[in-house]
Amino acid sequence: MERVERDFYAREQEDQEAFLSQTWCNTCMEADLGMKDAKEYEQDGVIFVEGVCAKCGEPVCTEIADDDTDGEWDDDA
Repeated sequence: MERVERDFYAREQEDQEAFLSQTWCNTCMEADLGMKDAKEYEQDGVIFVEGVCAKCGEPVCTEIADDDTDGEWDDDA
Protein backbone atom coordinates (compact mmCIF):
# COMPACT_ATOMS: atom_id res chain seq x y z
CA MET A 1 0.00 0.00 0.00
CA GLU A 2 2.96 2.24 -0.73
CA ARG A 3 2.26 5.66 -2.23
CA VAL A 4 4.60 6.50 -5.11
CA GLU A 5 4.76 10.17 -6.10
CA ARG A 6 4.53 10.95 -9.83
CA ASP A 7 5.06 14.14 -11.87
CA PHE A 8 1.62 15.44 -12.91
CA TYR A 9 3.23 18.22 -14.94
CA ALA A 10 5.10 15.70 -17.12
CA ARG A 11 1.72 14.93 -18.74
CA GLU A 12 0.70 16.59 -22.00
CA GLN A 13 -0.86 20.02 -21.48
CA GLU A 14 -4.21 18.84 -22.87
CA ASP A 15 -4.35 15.98 -20.35
CA GLN A 16 -3.40 18.30 -17.49
CA GLU A 17 -6.19 20.71 -18.40
CA ALA A 18 -8.74 17.89 -18.61
CA PHE A 19 -7.80 16.47 -15.19
CA LEU A 20 -7.78 19.93 -13.60
CA SER A 21 -11.19 20.91 -14.98
CA GLN A 22 -13.16 17.64 -14.92
CA THR A 23 -13.54 17.21 -11.18
CA TRP A 24 -16.13 16.37 -8.54
CA CYS A 25 -16.20 18.13 -5.19
CA ASN A 26 -17.91 16.21 -2.37
CA THR A 27 -18.19 19.40 -0.31
CA CYS A 28 -19.79 21.59 -3.00
CA MET A 29 -21.62 18.58 -4.49
CA GLU A 30 -20.84 19.97 -7.95
CA ALA A 31 -18.91 18.80 -10.98
CA ASP A 32 -16.24 20.57 -12.99
CA LEU A 33 -15.40 23.33 -10.49
CA GLY A 34 -11.70 22.84 -11.12
CA MET A 35 -8.72 21.71 -9.08
CA LYS A 36 -5.67 23.64 -7.83
CA ASP A 37 -2.34 22.43 -6.44
CA ALA A 38 -2.49 19.07 -8.25
CA LYS A 39 -0.27 16.25 -7.09
CA GLU A 40 -0.16 12.87 -8.84
CA TYR A 41 0.63 9.55 -7.17
CA GLU A 42 0.19 5.82 -7.62
CA GLN A 43 -1.12 3.57 -4.87
CA ASP A 44 -1.88 -0.14 -5.21
CA GLY A 45 -1.51 0.11 -8.99
CA VAL A 46 -4.06 2.94 -9.27
CA ILE A 47 -3.08 6.47 -10.34
CA PHE A 48 -4.66 9.45 -8.59
CA VAL A 49 -4.55 13.22 -9.04
CA GLU A 50 -5.24 15.04 -5.78
CA GLY A 51 -5.60 18.75 -5.13
CA VAL A 52 -8.05 21.29 -3.74
CA CYS A 53 -11.38 22.46 -5.13
CA ALA A 54 -11.02 25.76 -6.97
CA LYS A 55 -14.31 26.96 -5.41
CA CYS A 56 -14.20 25.94 -1.74
CA GLY A 57 -10.58 24.86 -1.17
CA GLU A 58 -11.48 21.43 0.22
CA PRO A 59 -9.52 18.36 -0.96
CA VAL A 60 -10.58 16.65 -4.20
CA CYS A 61 -9.21 13.45 -5.68
CA THR A 62 -9.59 11.96 -9.16
CA GLU A 63 -8.77 8.37 -10.05
CA ILE A 64 -7.23 8.14 -13.50
CA ALA A 65 -8.72 5.32 -15.52
CA ASP A 66 -6.44 2.92 -17.34
CA ASP A 67 -6.85 3.35 -21.11
CA ASP A 68 -6.98 -0.44 -21.48
CA THR A 69 -9.99 -0.80 -19.17
CA ASP A 70 -11.69 2.58 -19.50
CA GLY A 71 -15.40 2.04 -20.05
CA GLU A 72 -15.33 -1.65 -19.15
CA TRP A 73 -17.21 -2.66 -16.02
CA ASP A 74 -16.92 -5.95 -14.19
CA ASP A 75 -20.40 -5.89 -12.70
CA ASP A 76 -22.12 -9.21 -11.97
CA ALA A 77 -25.29 -7.59 -10.59
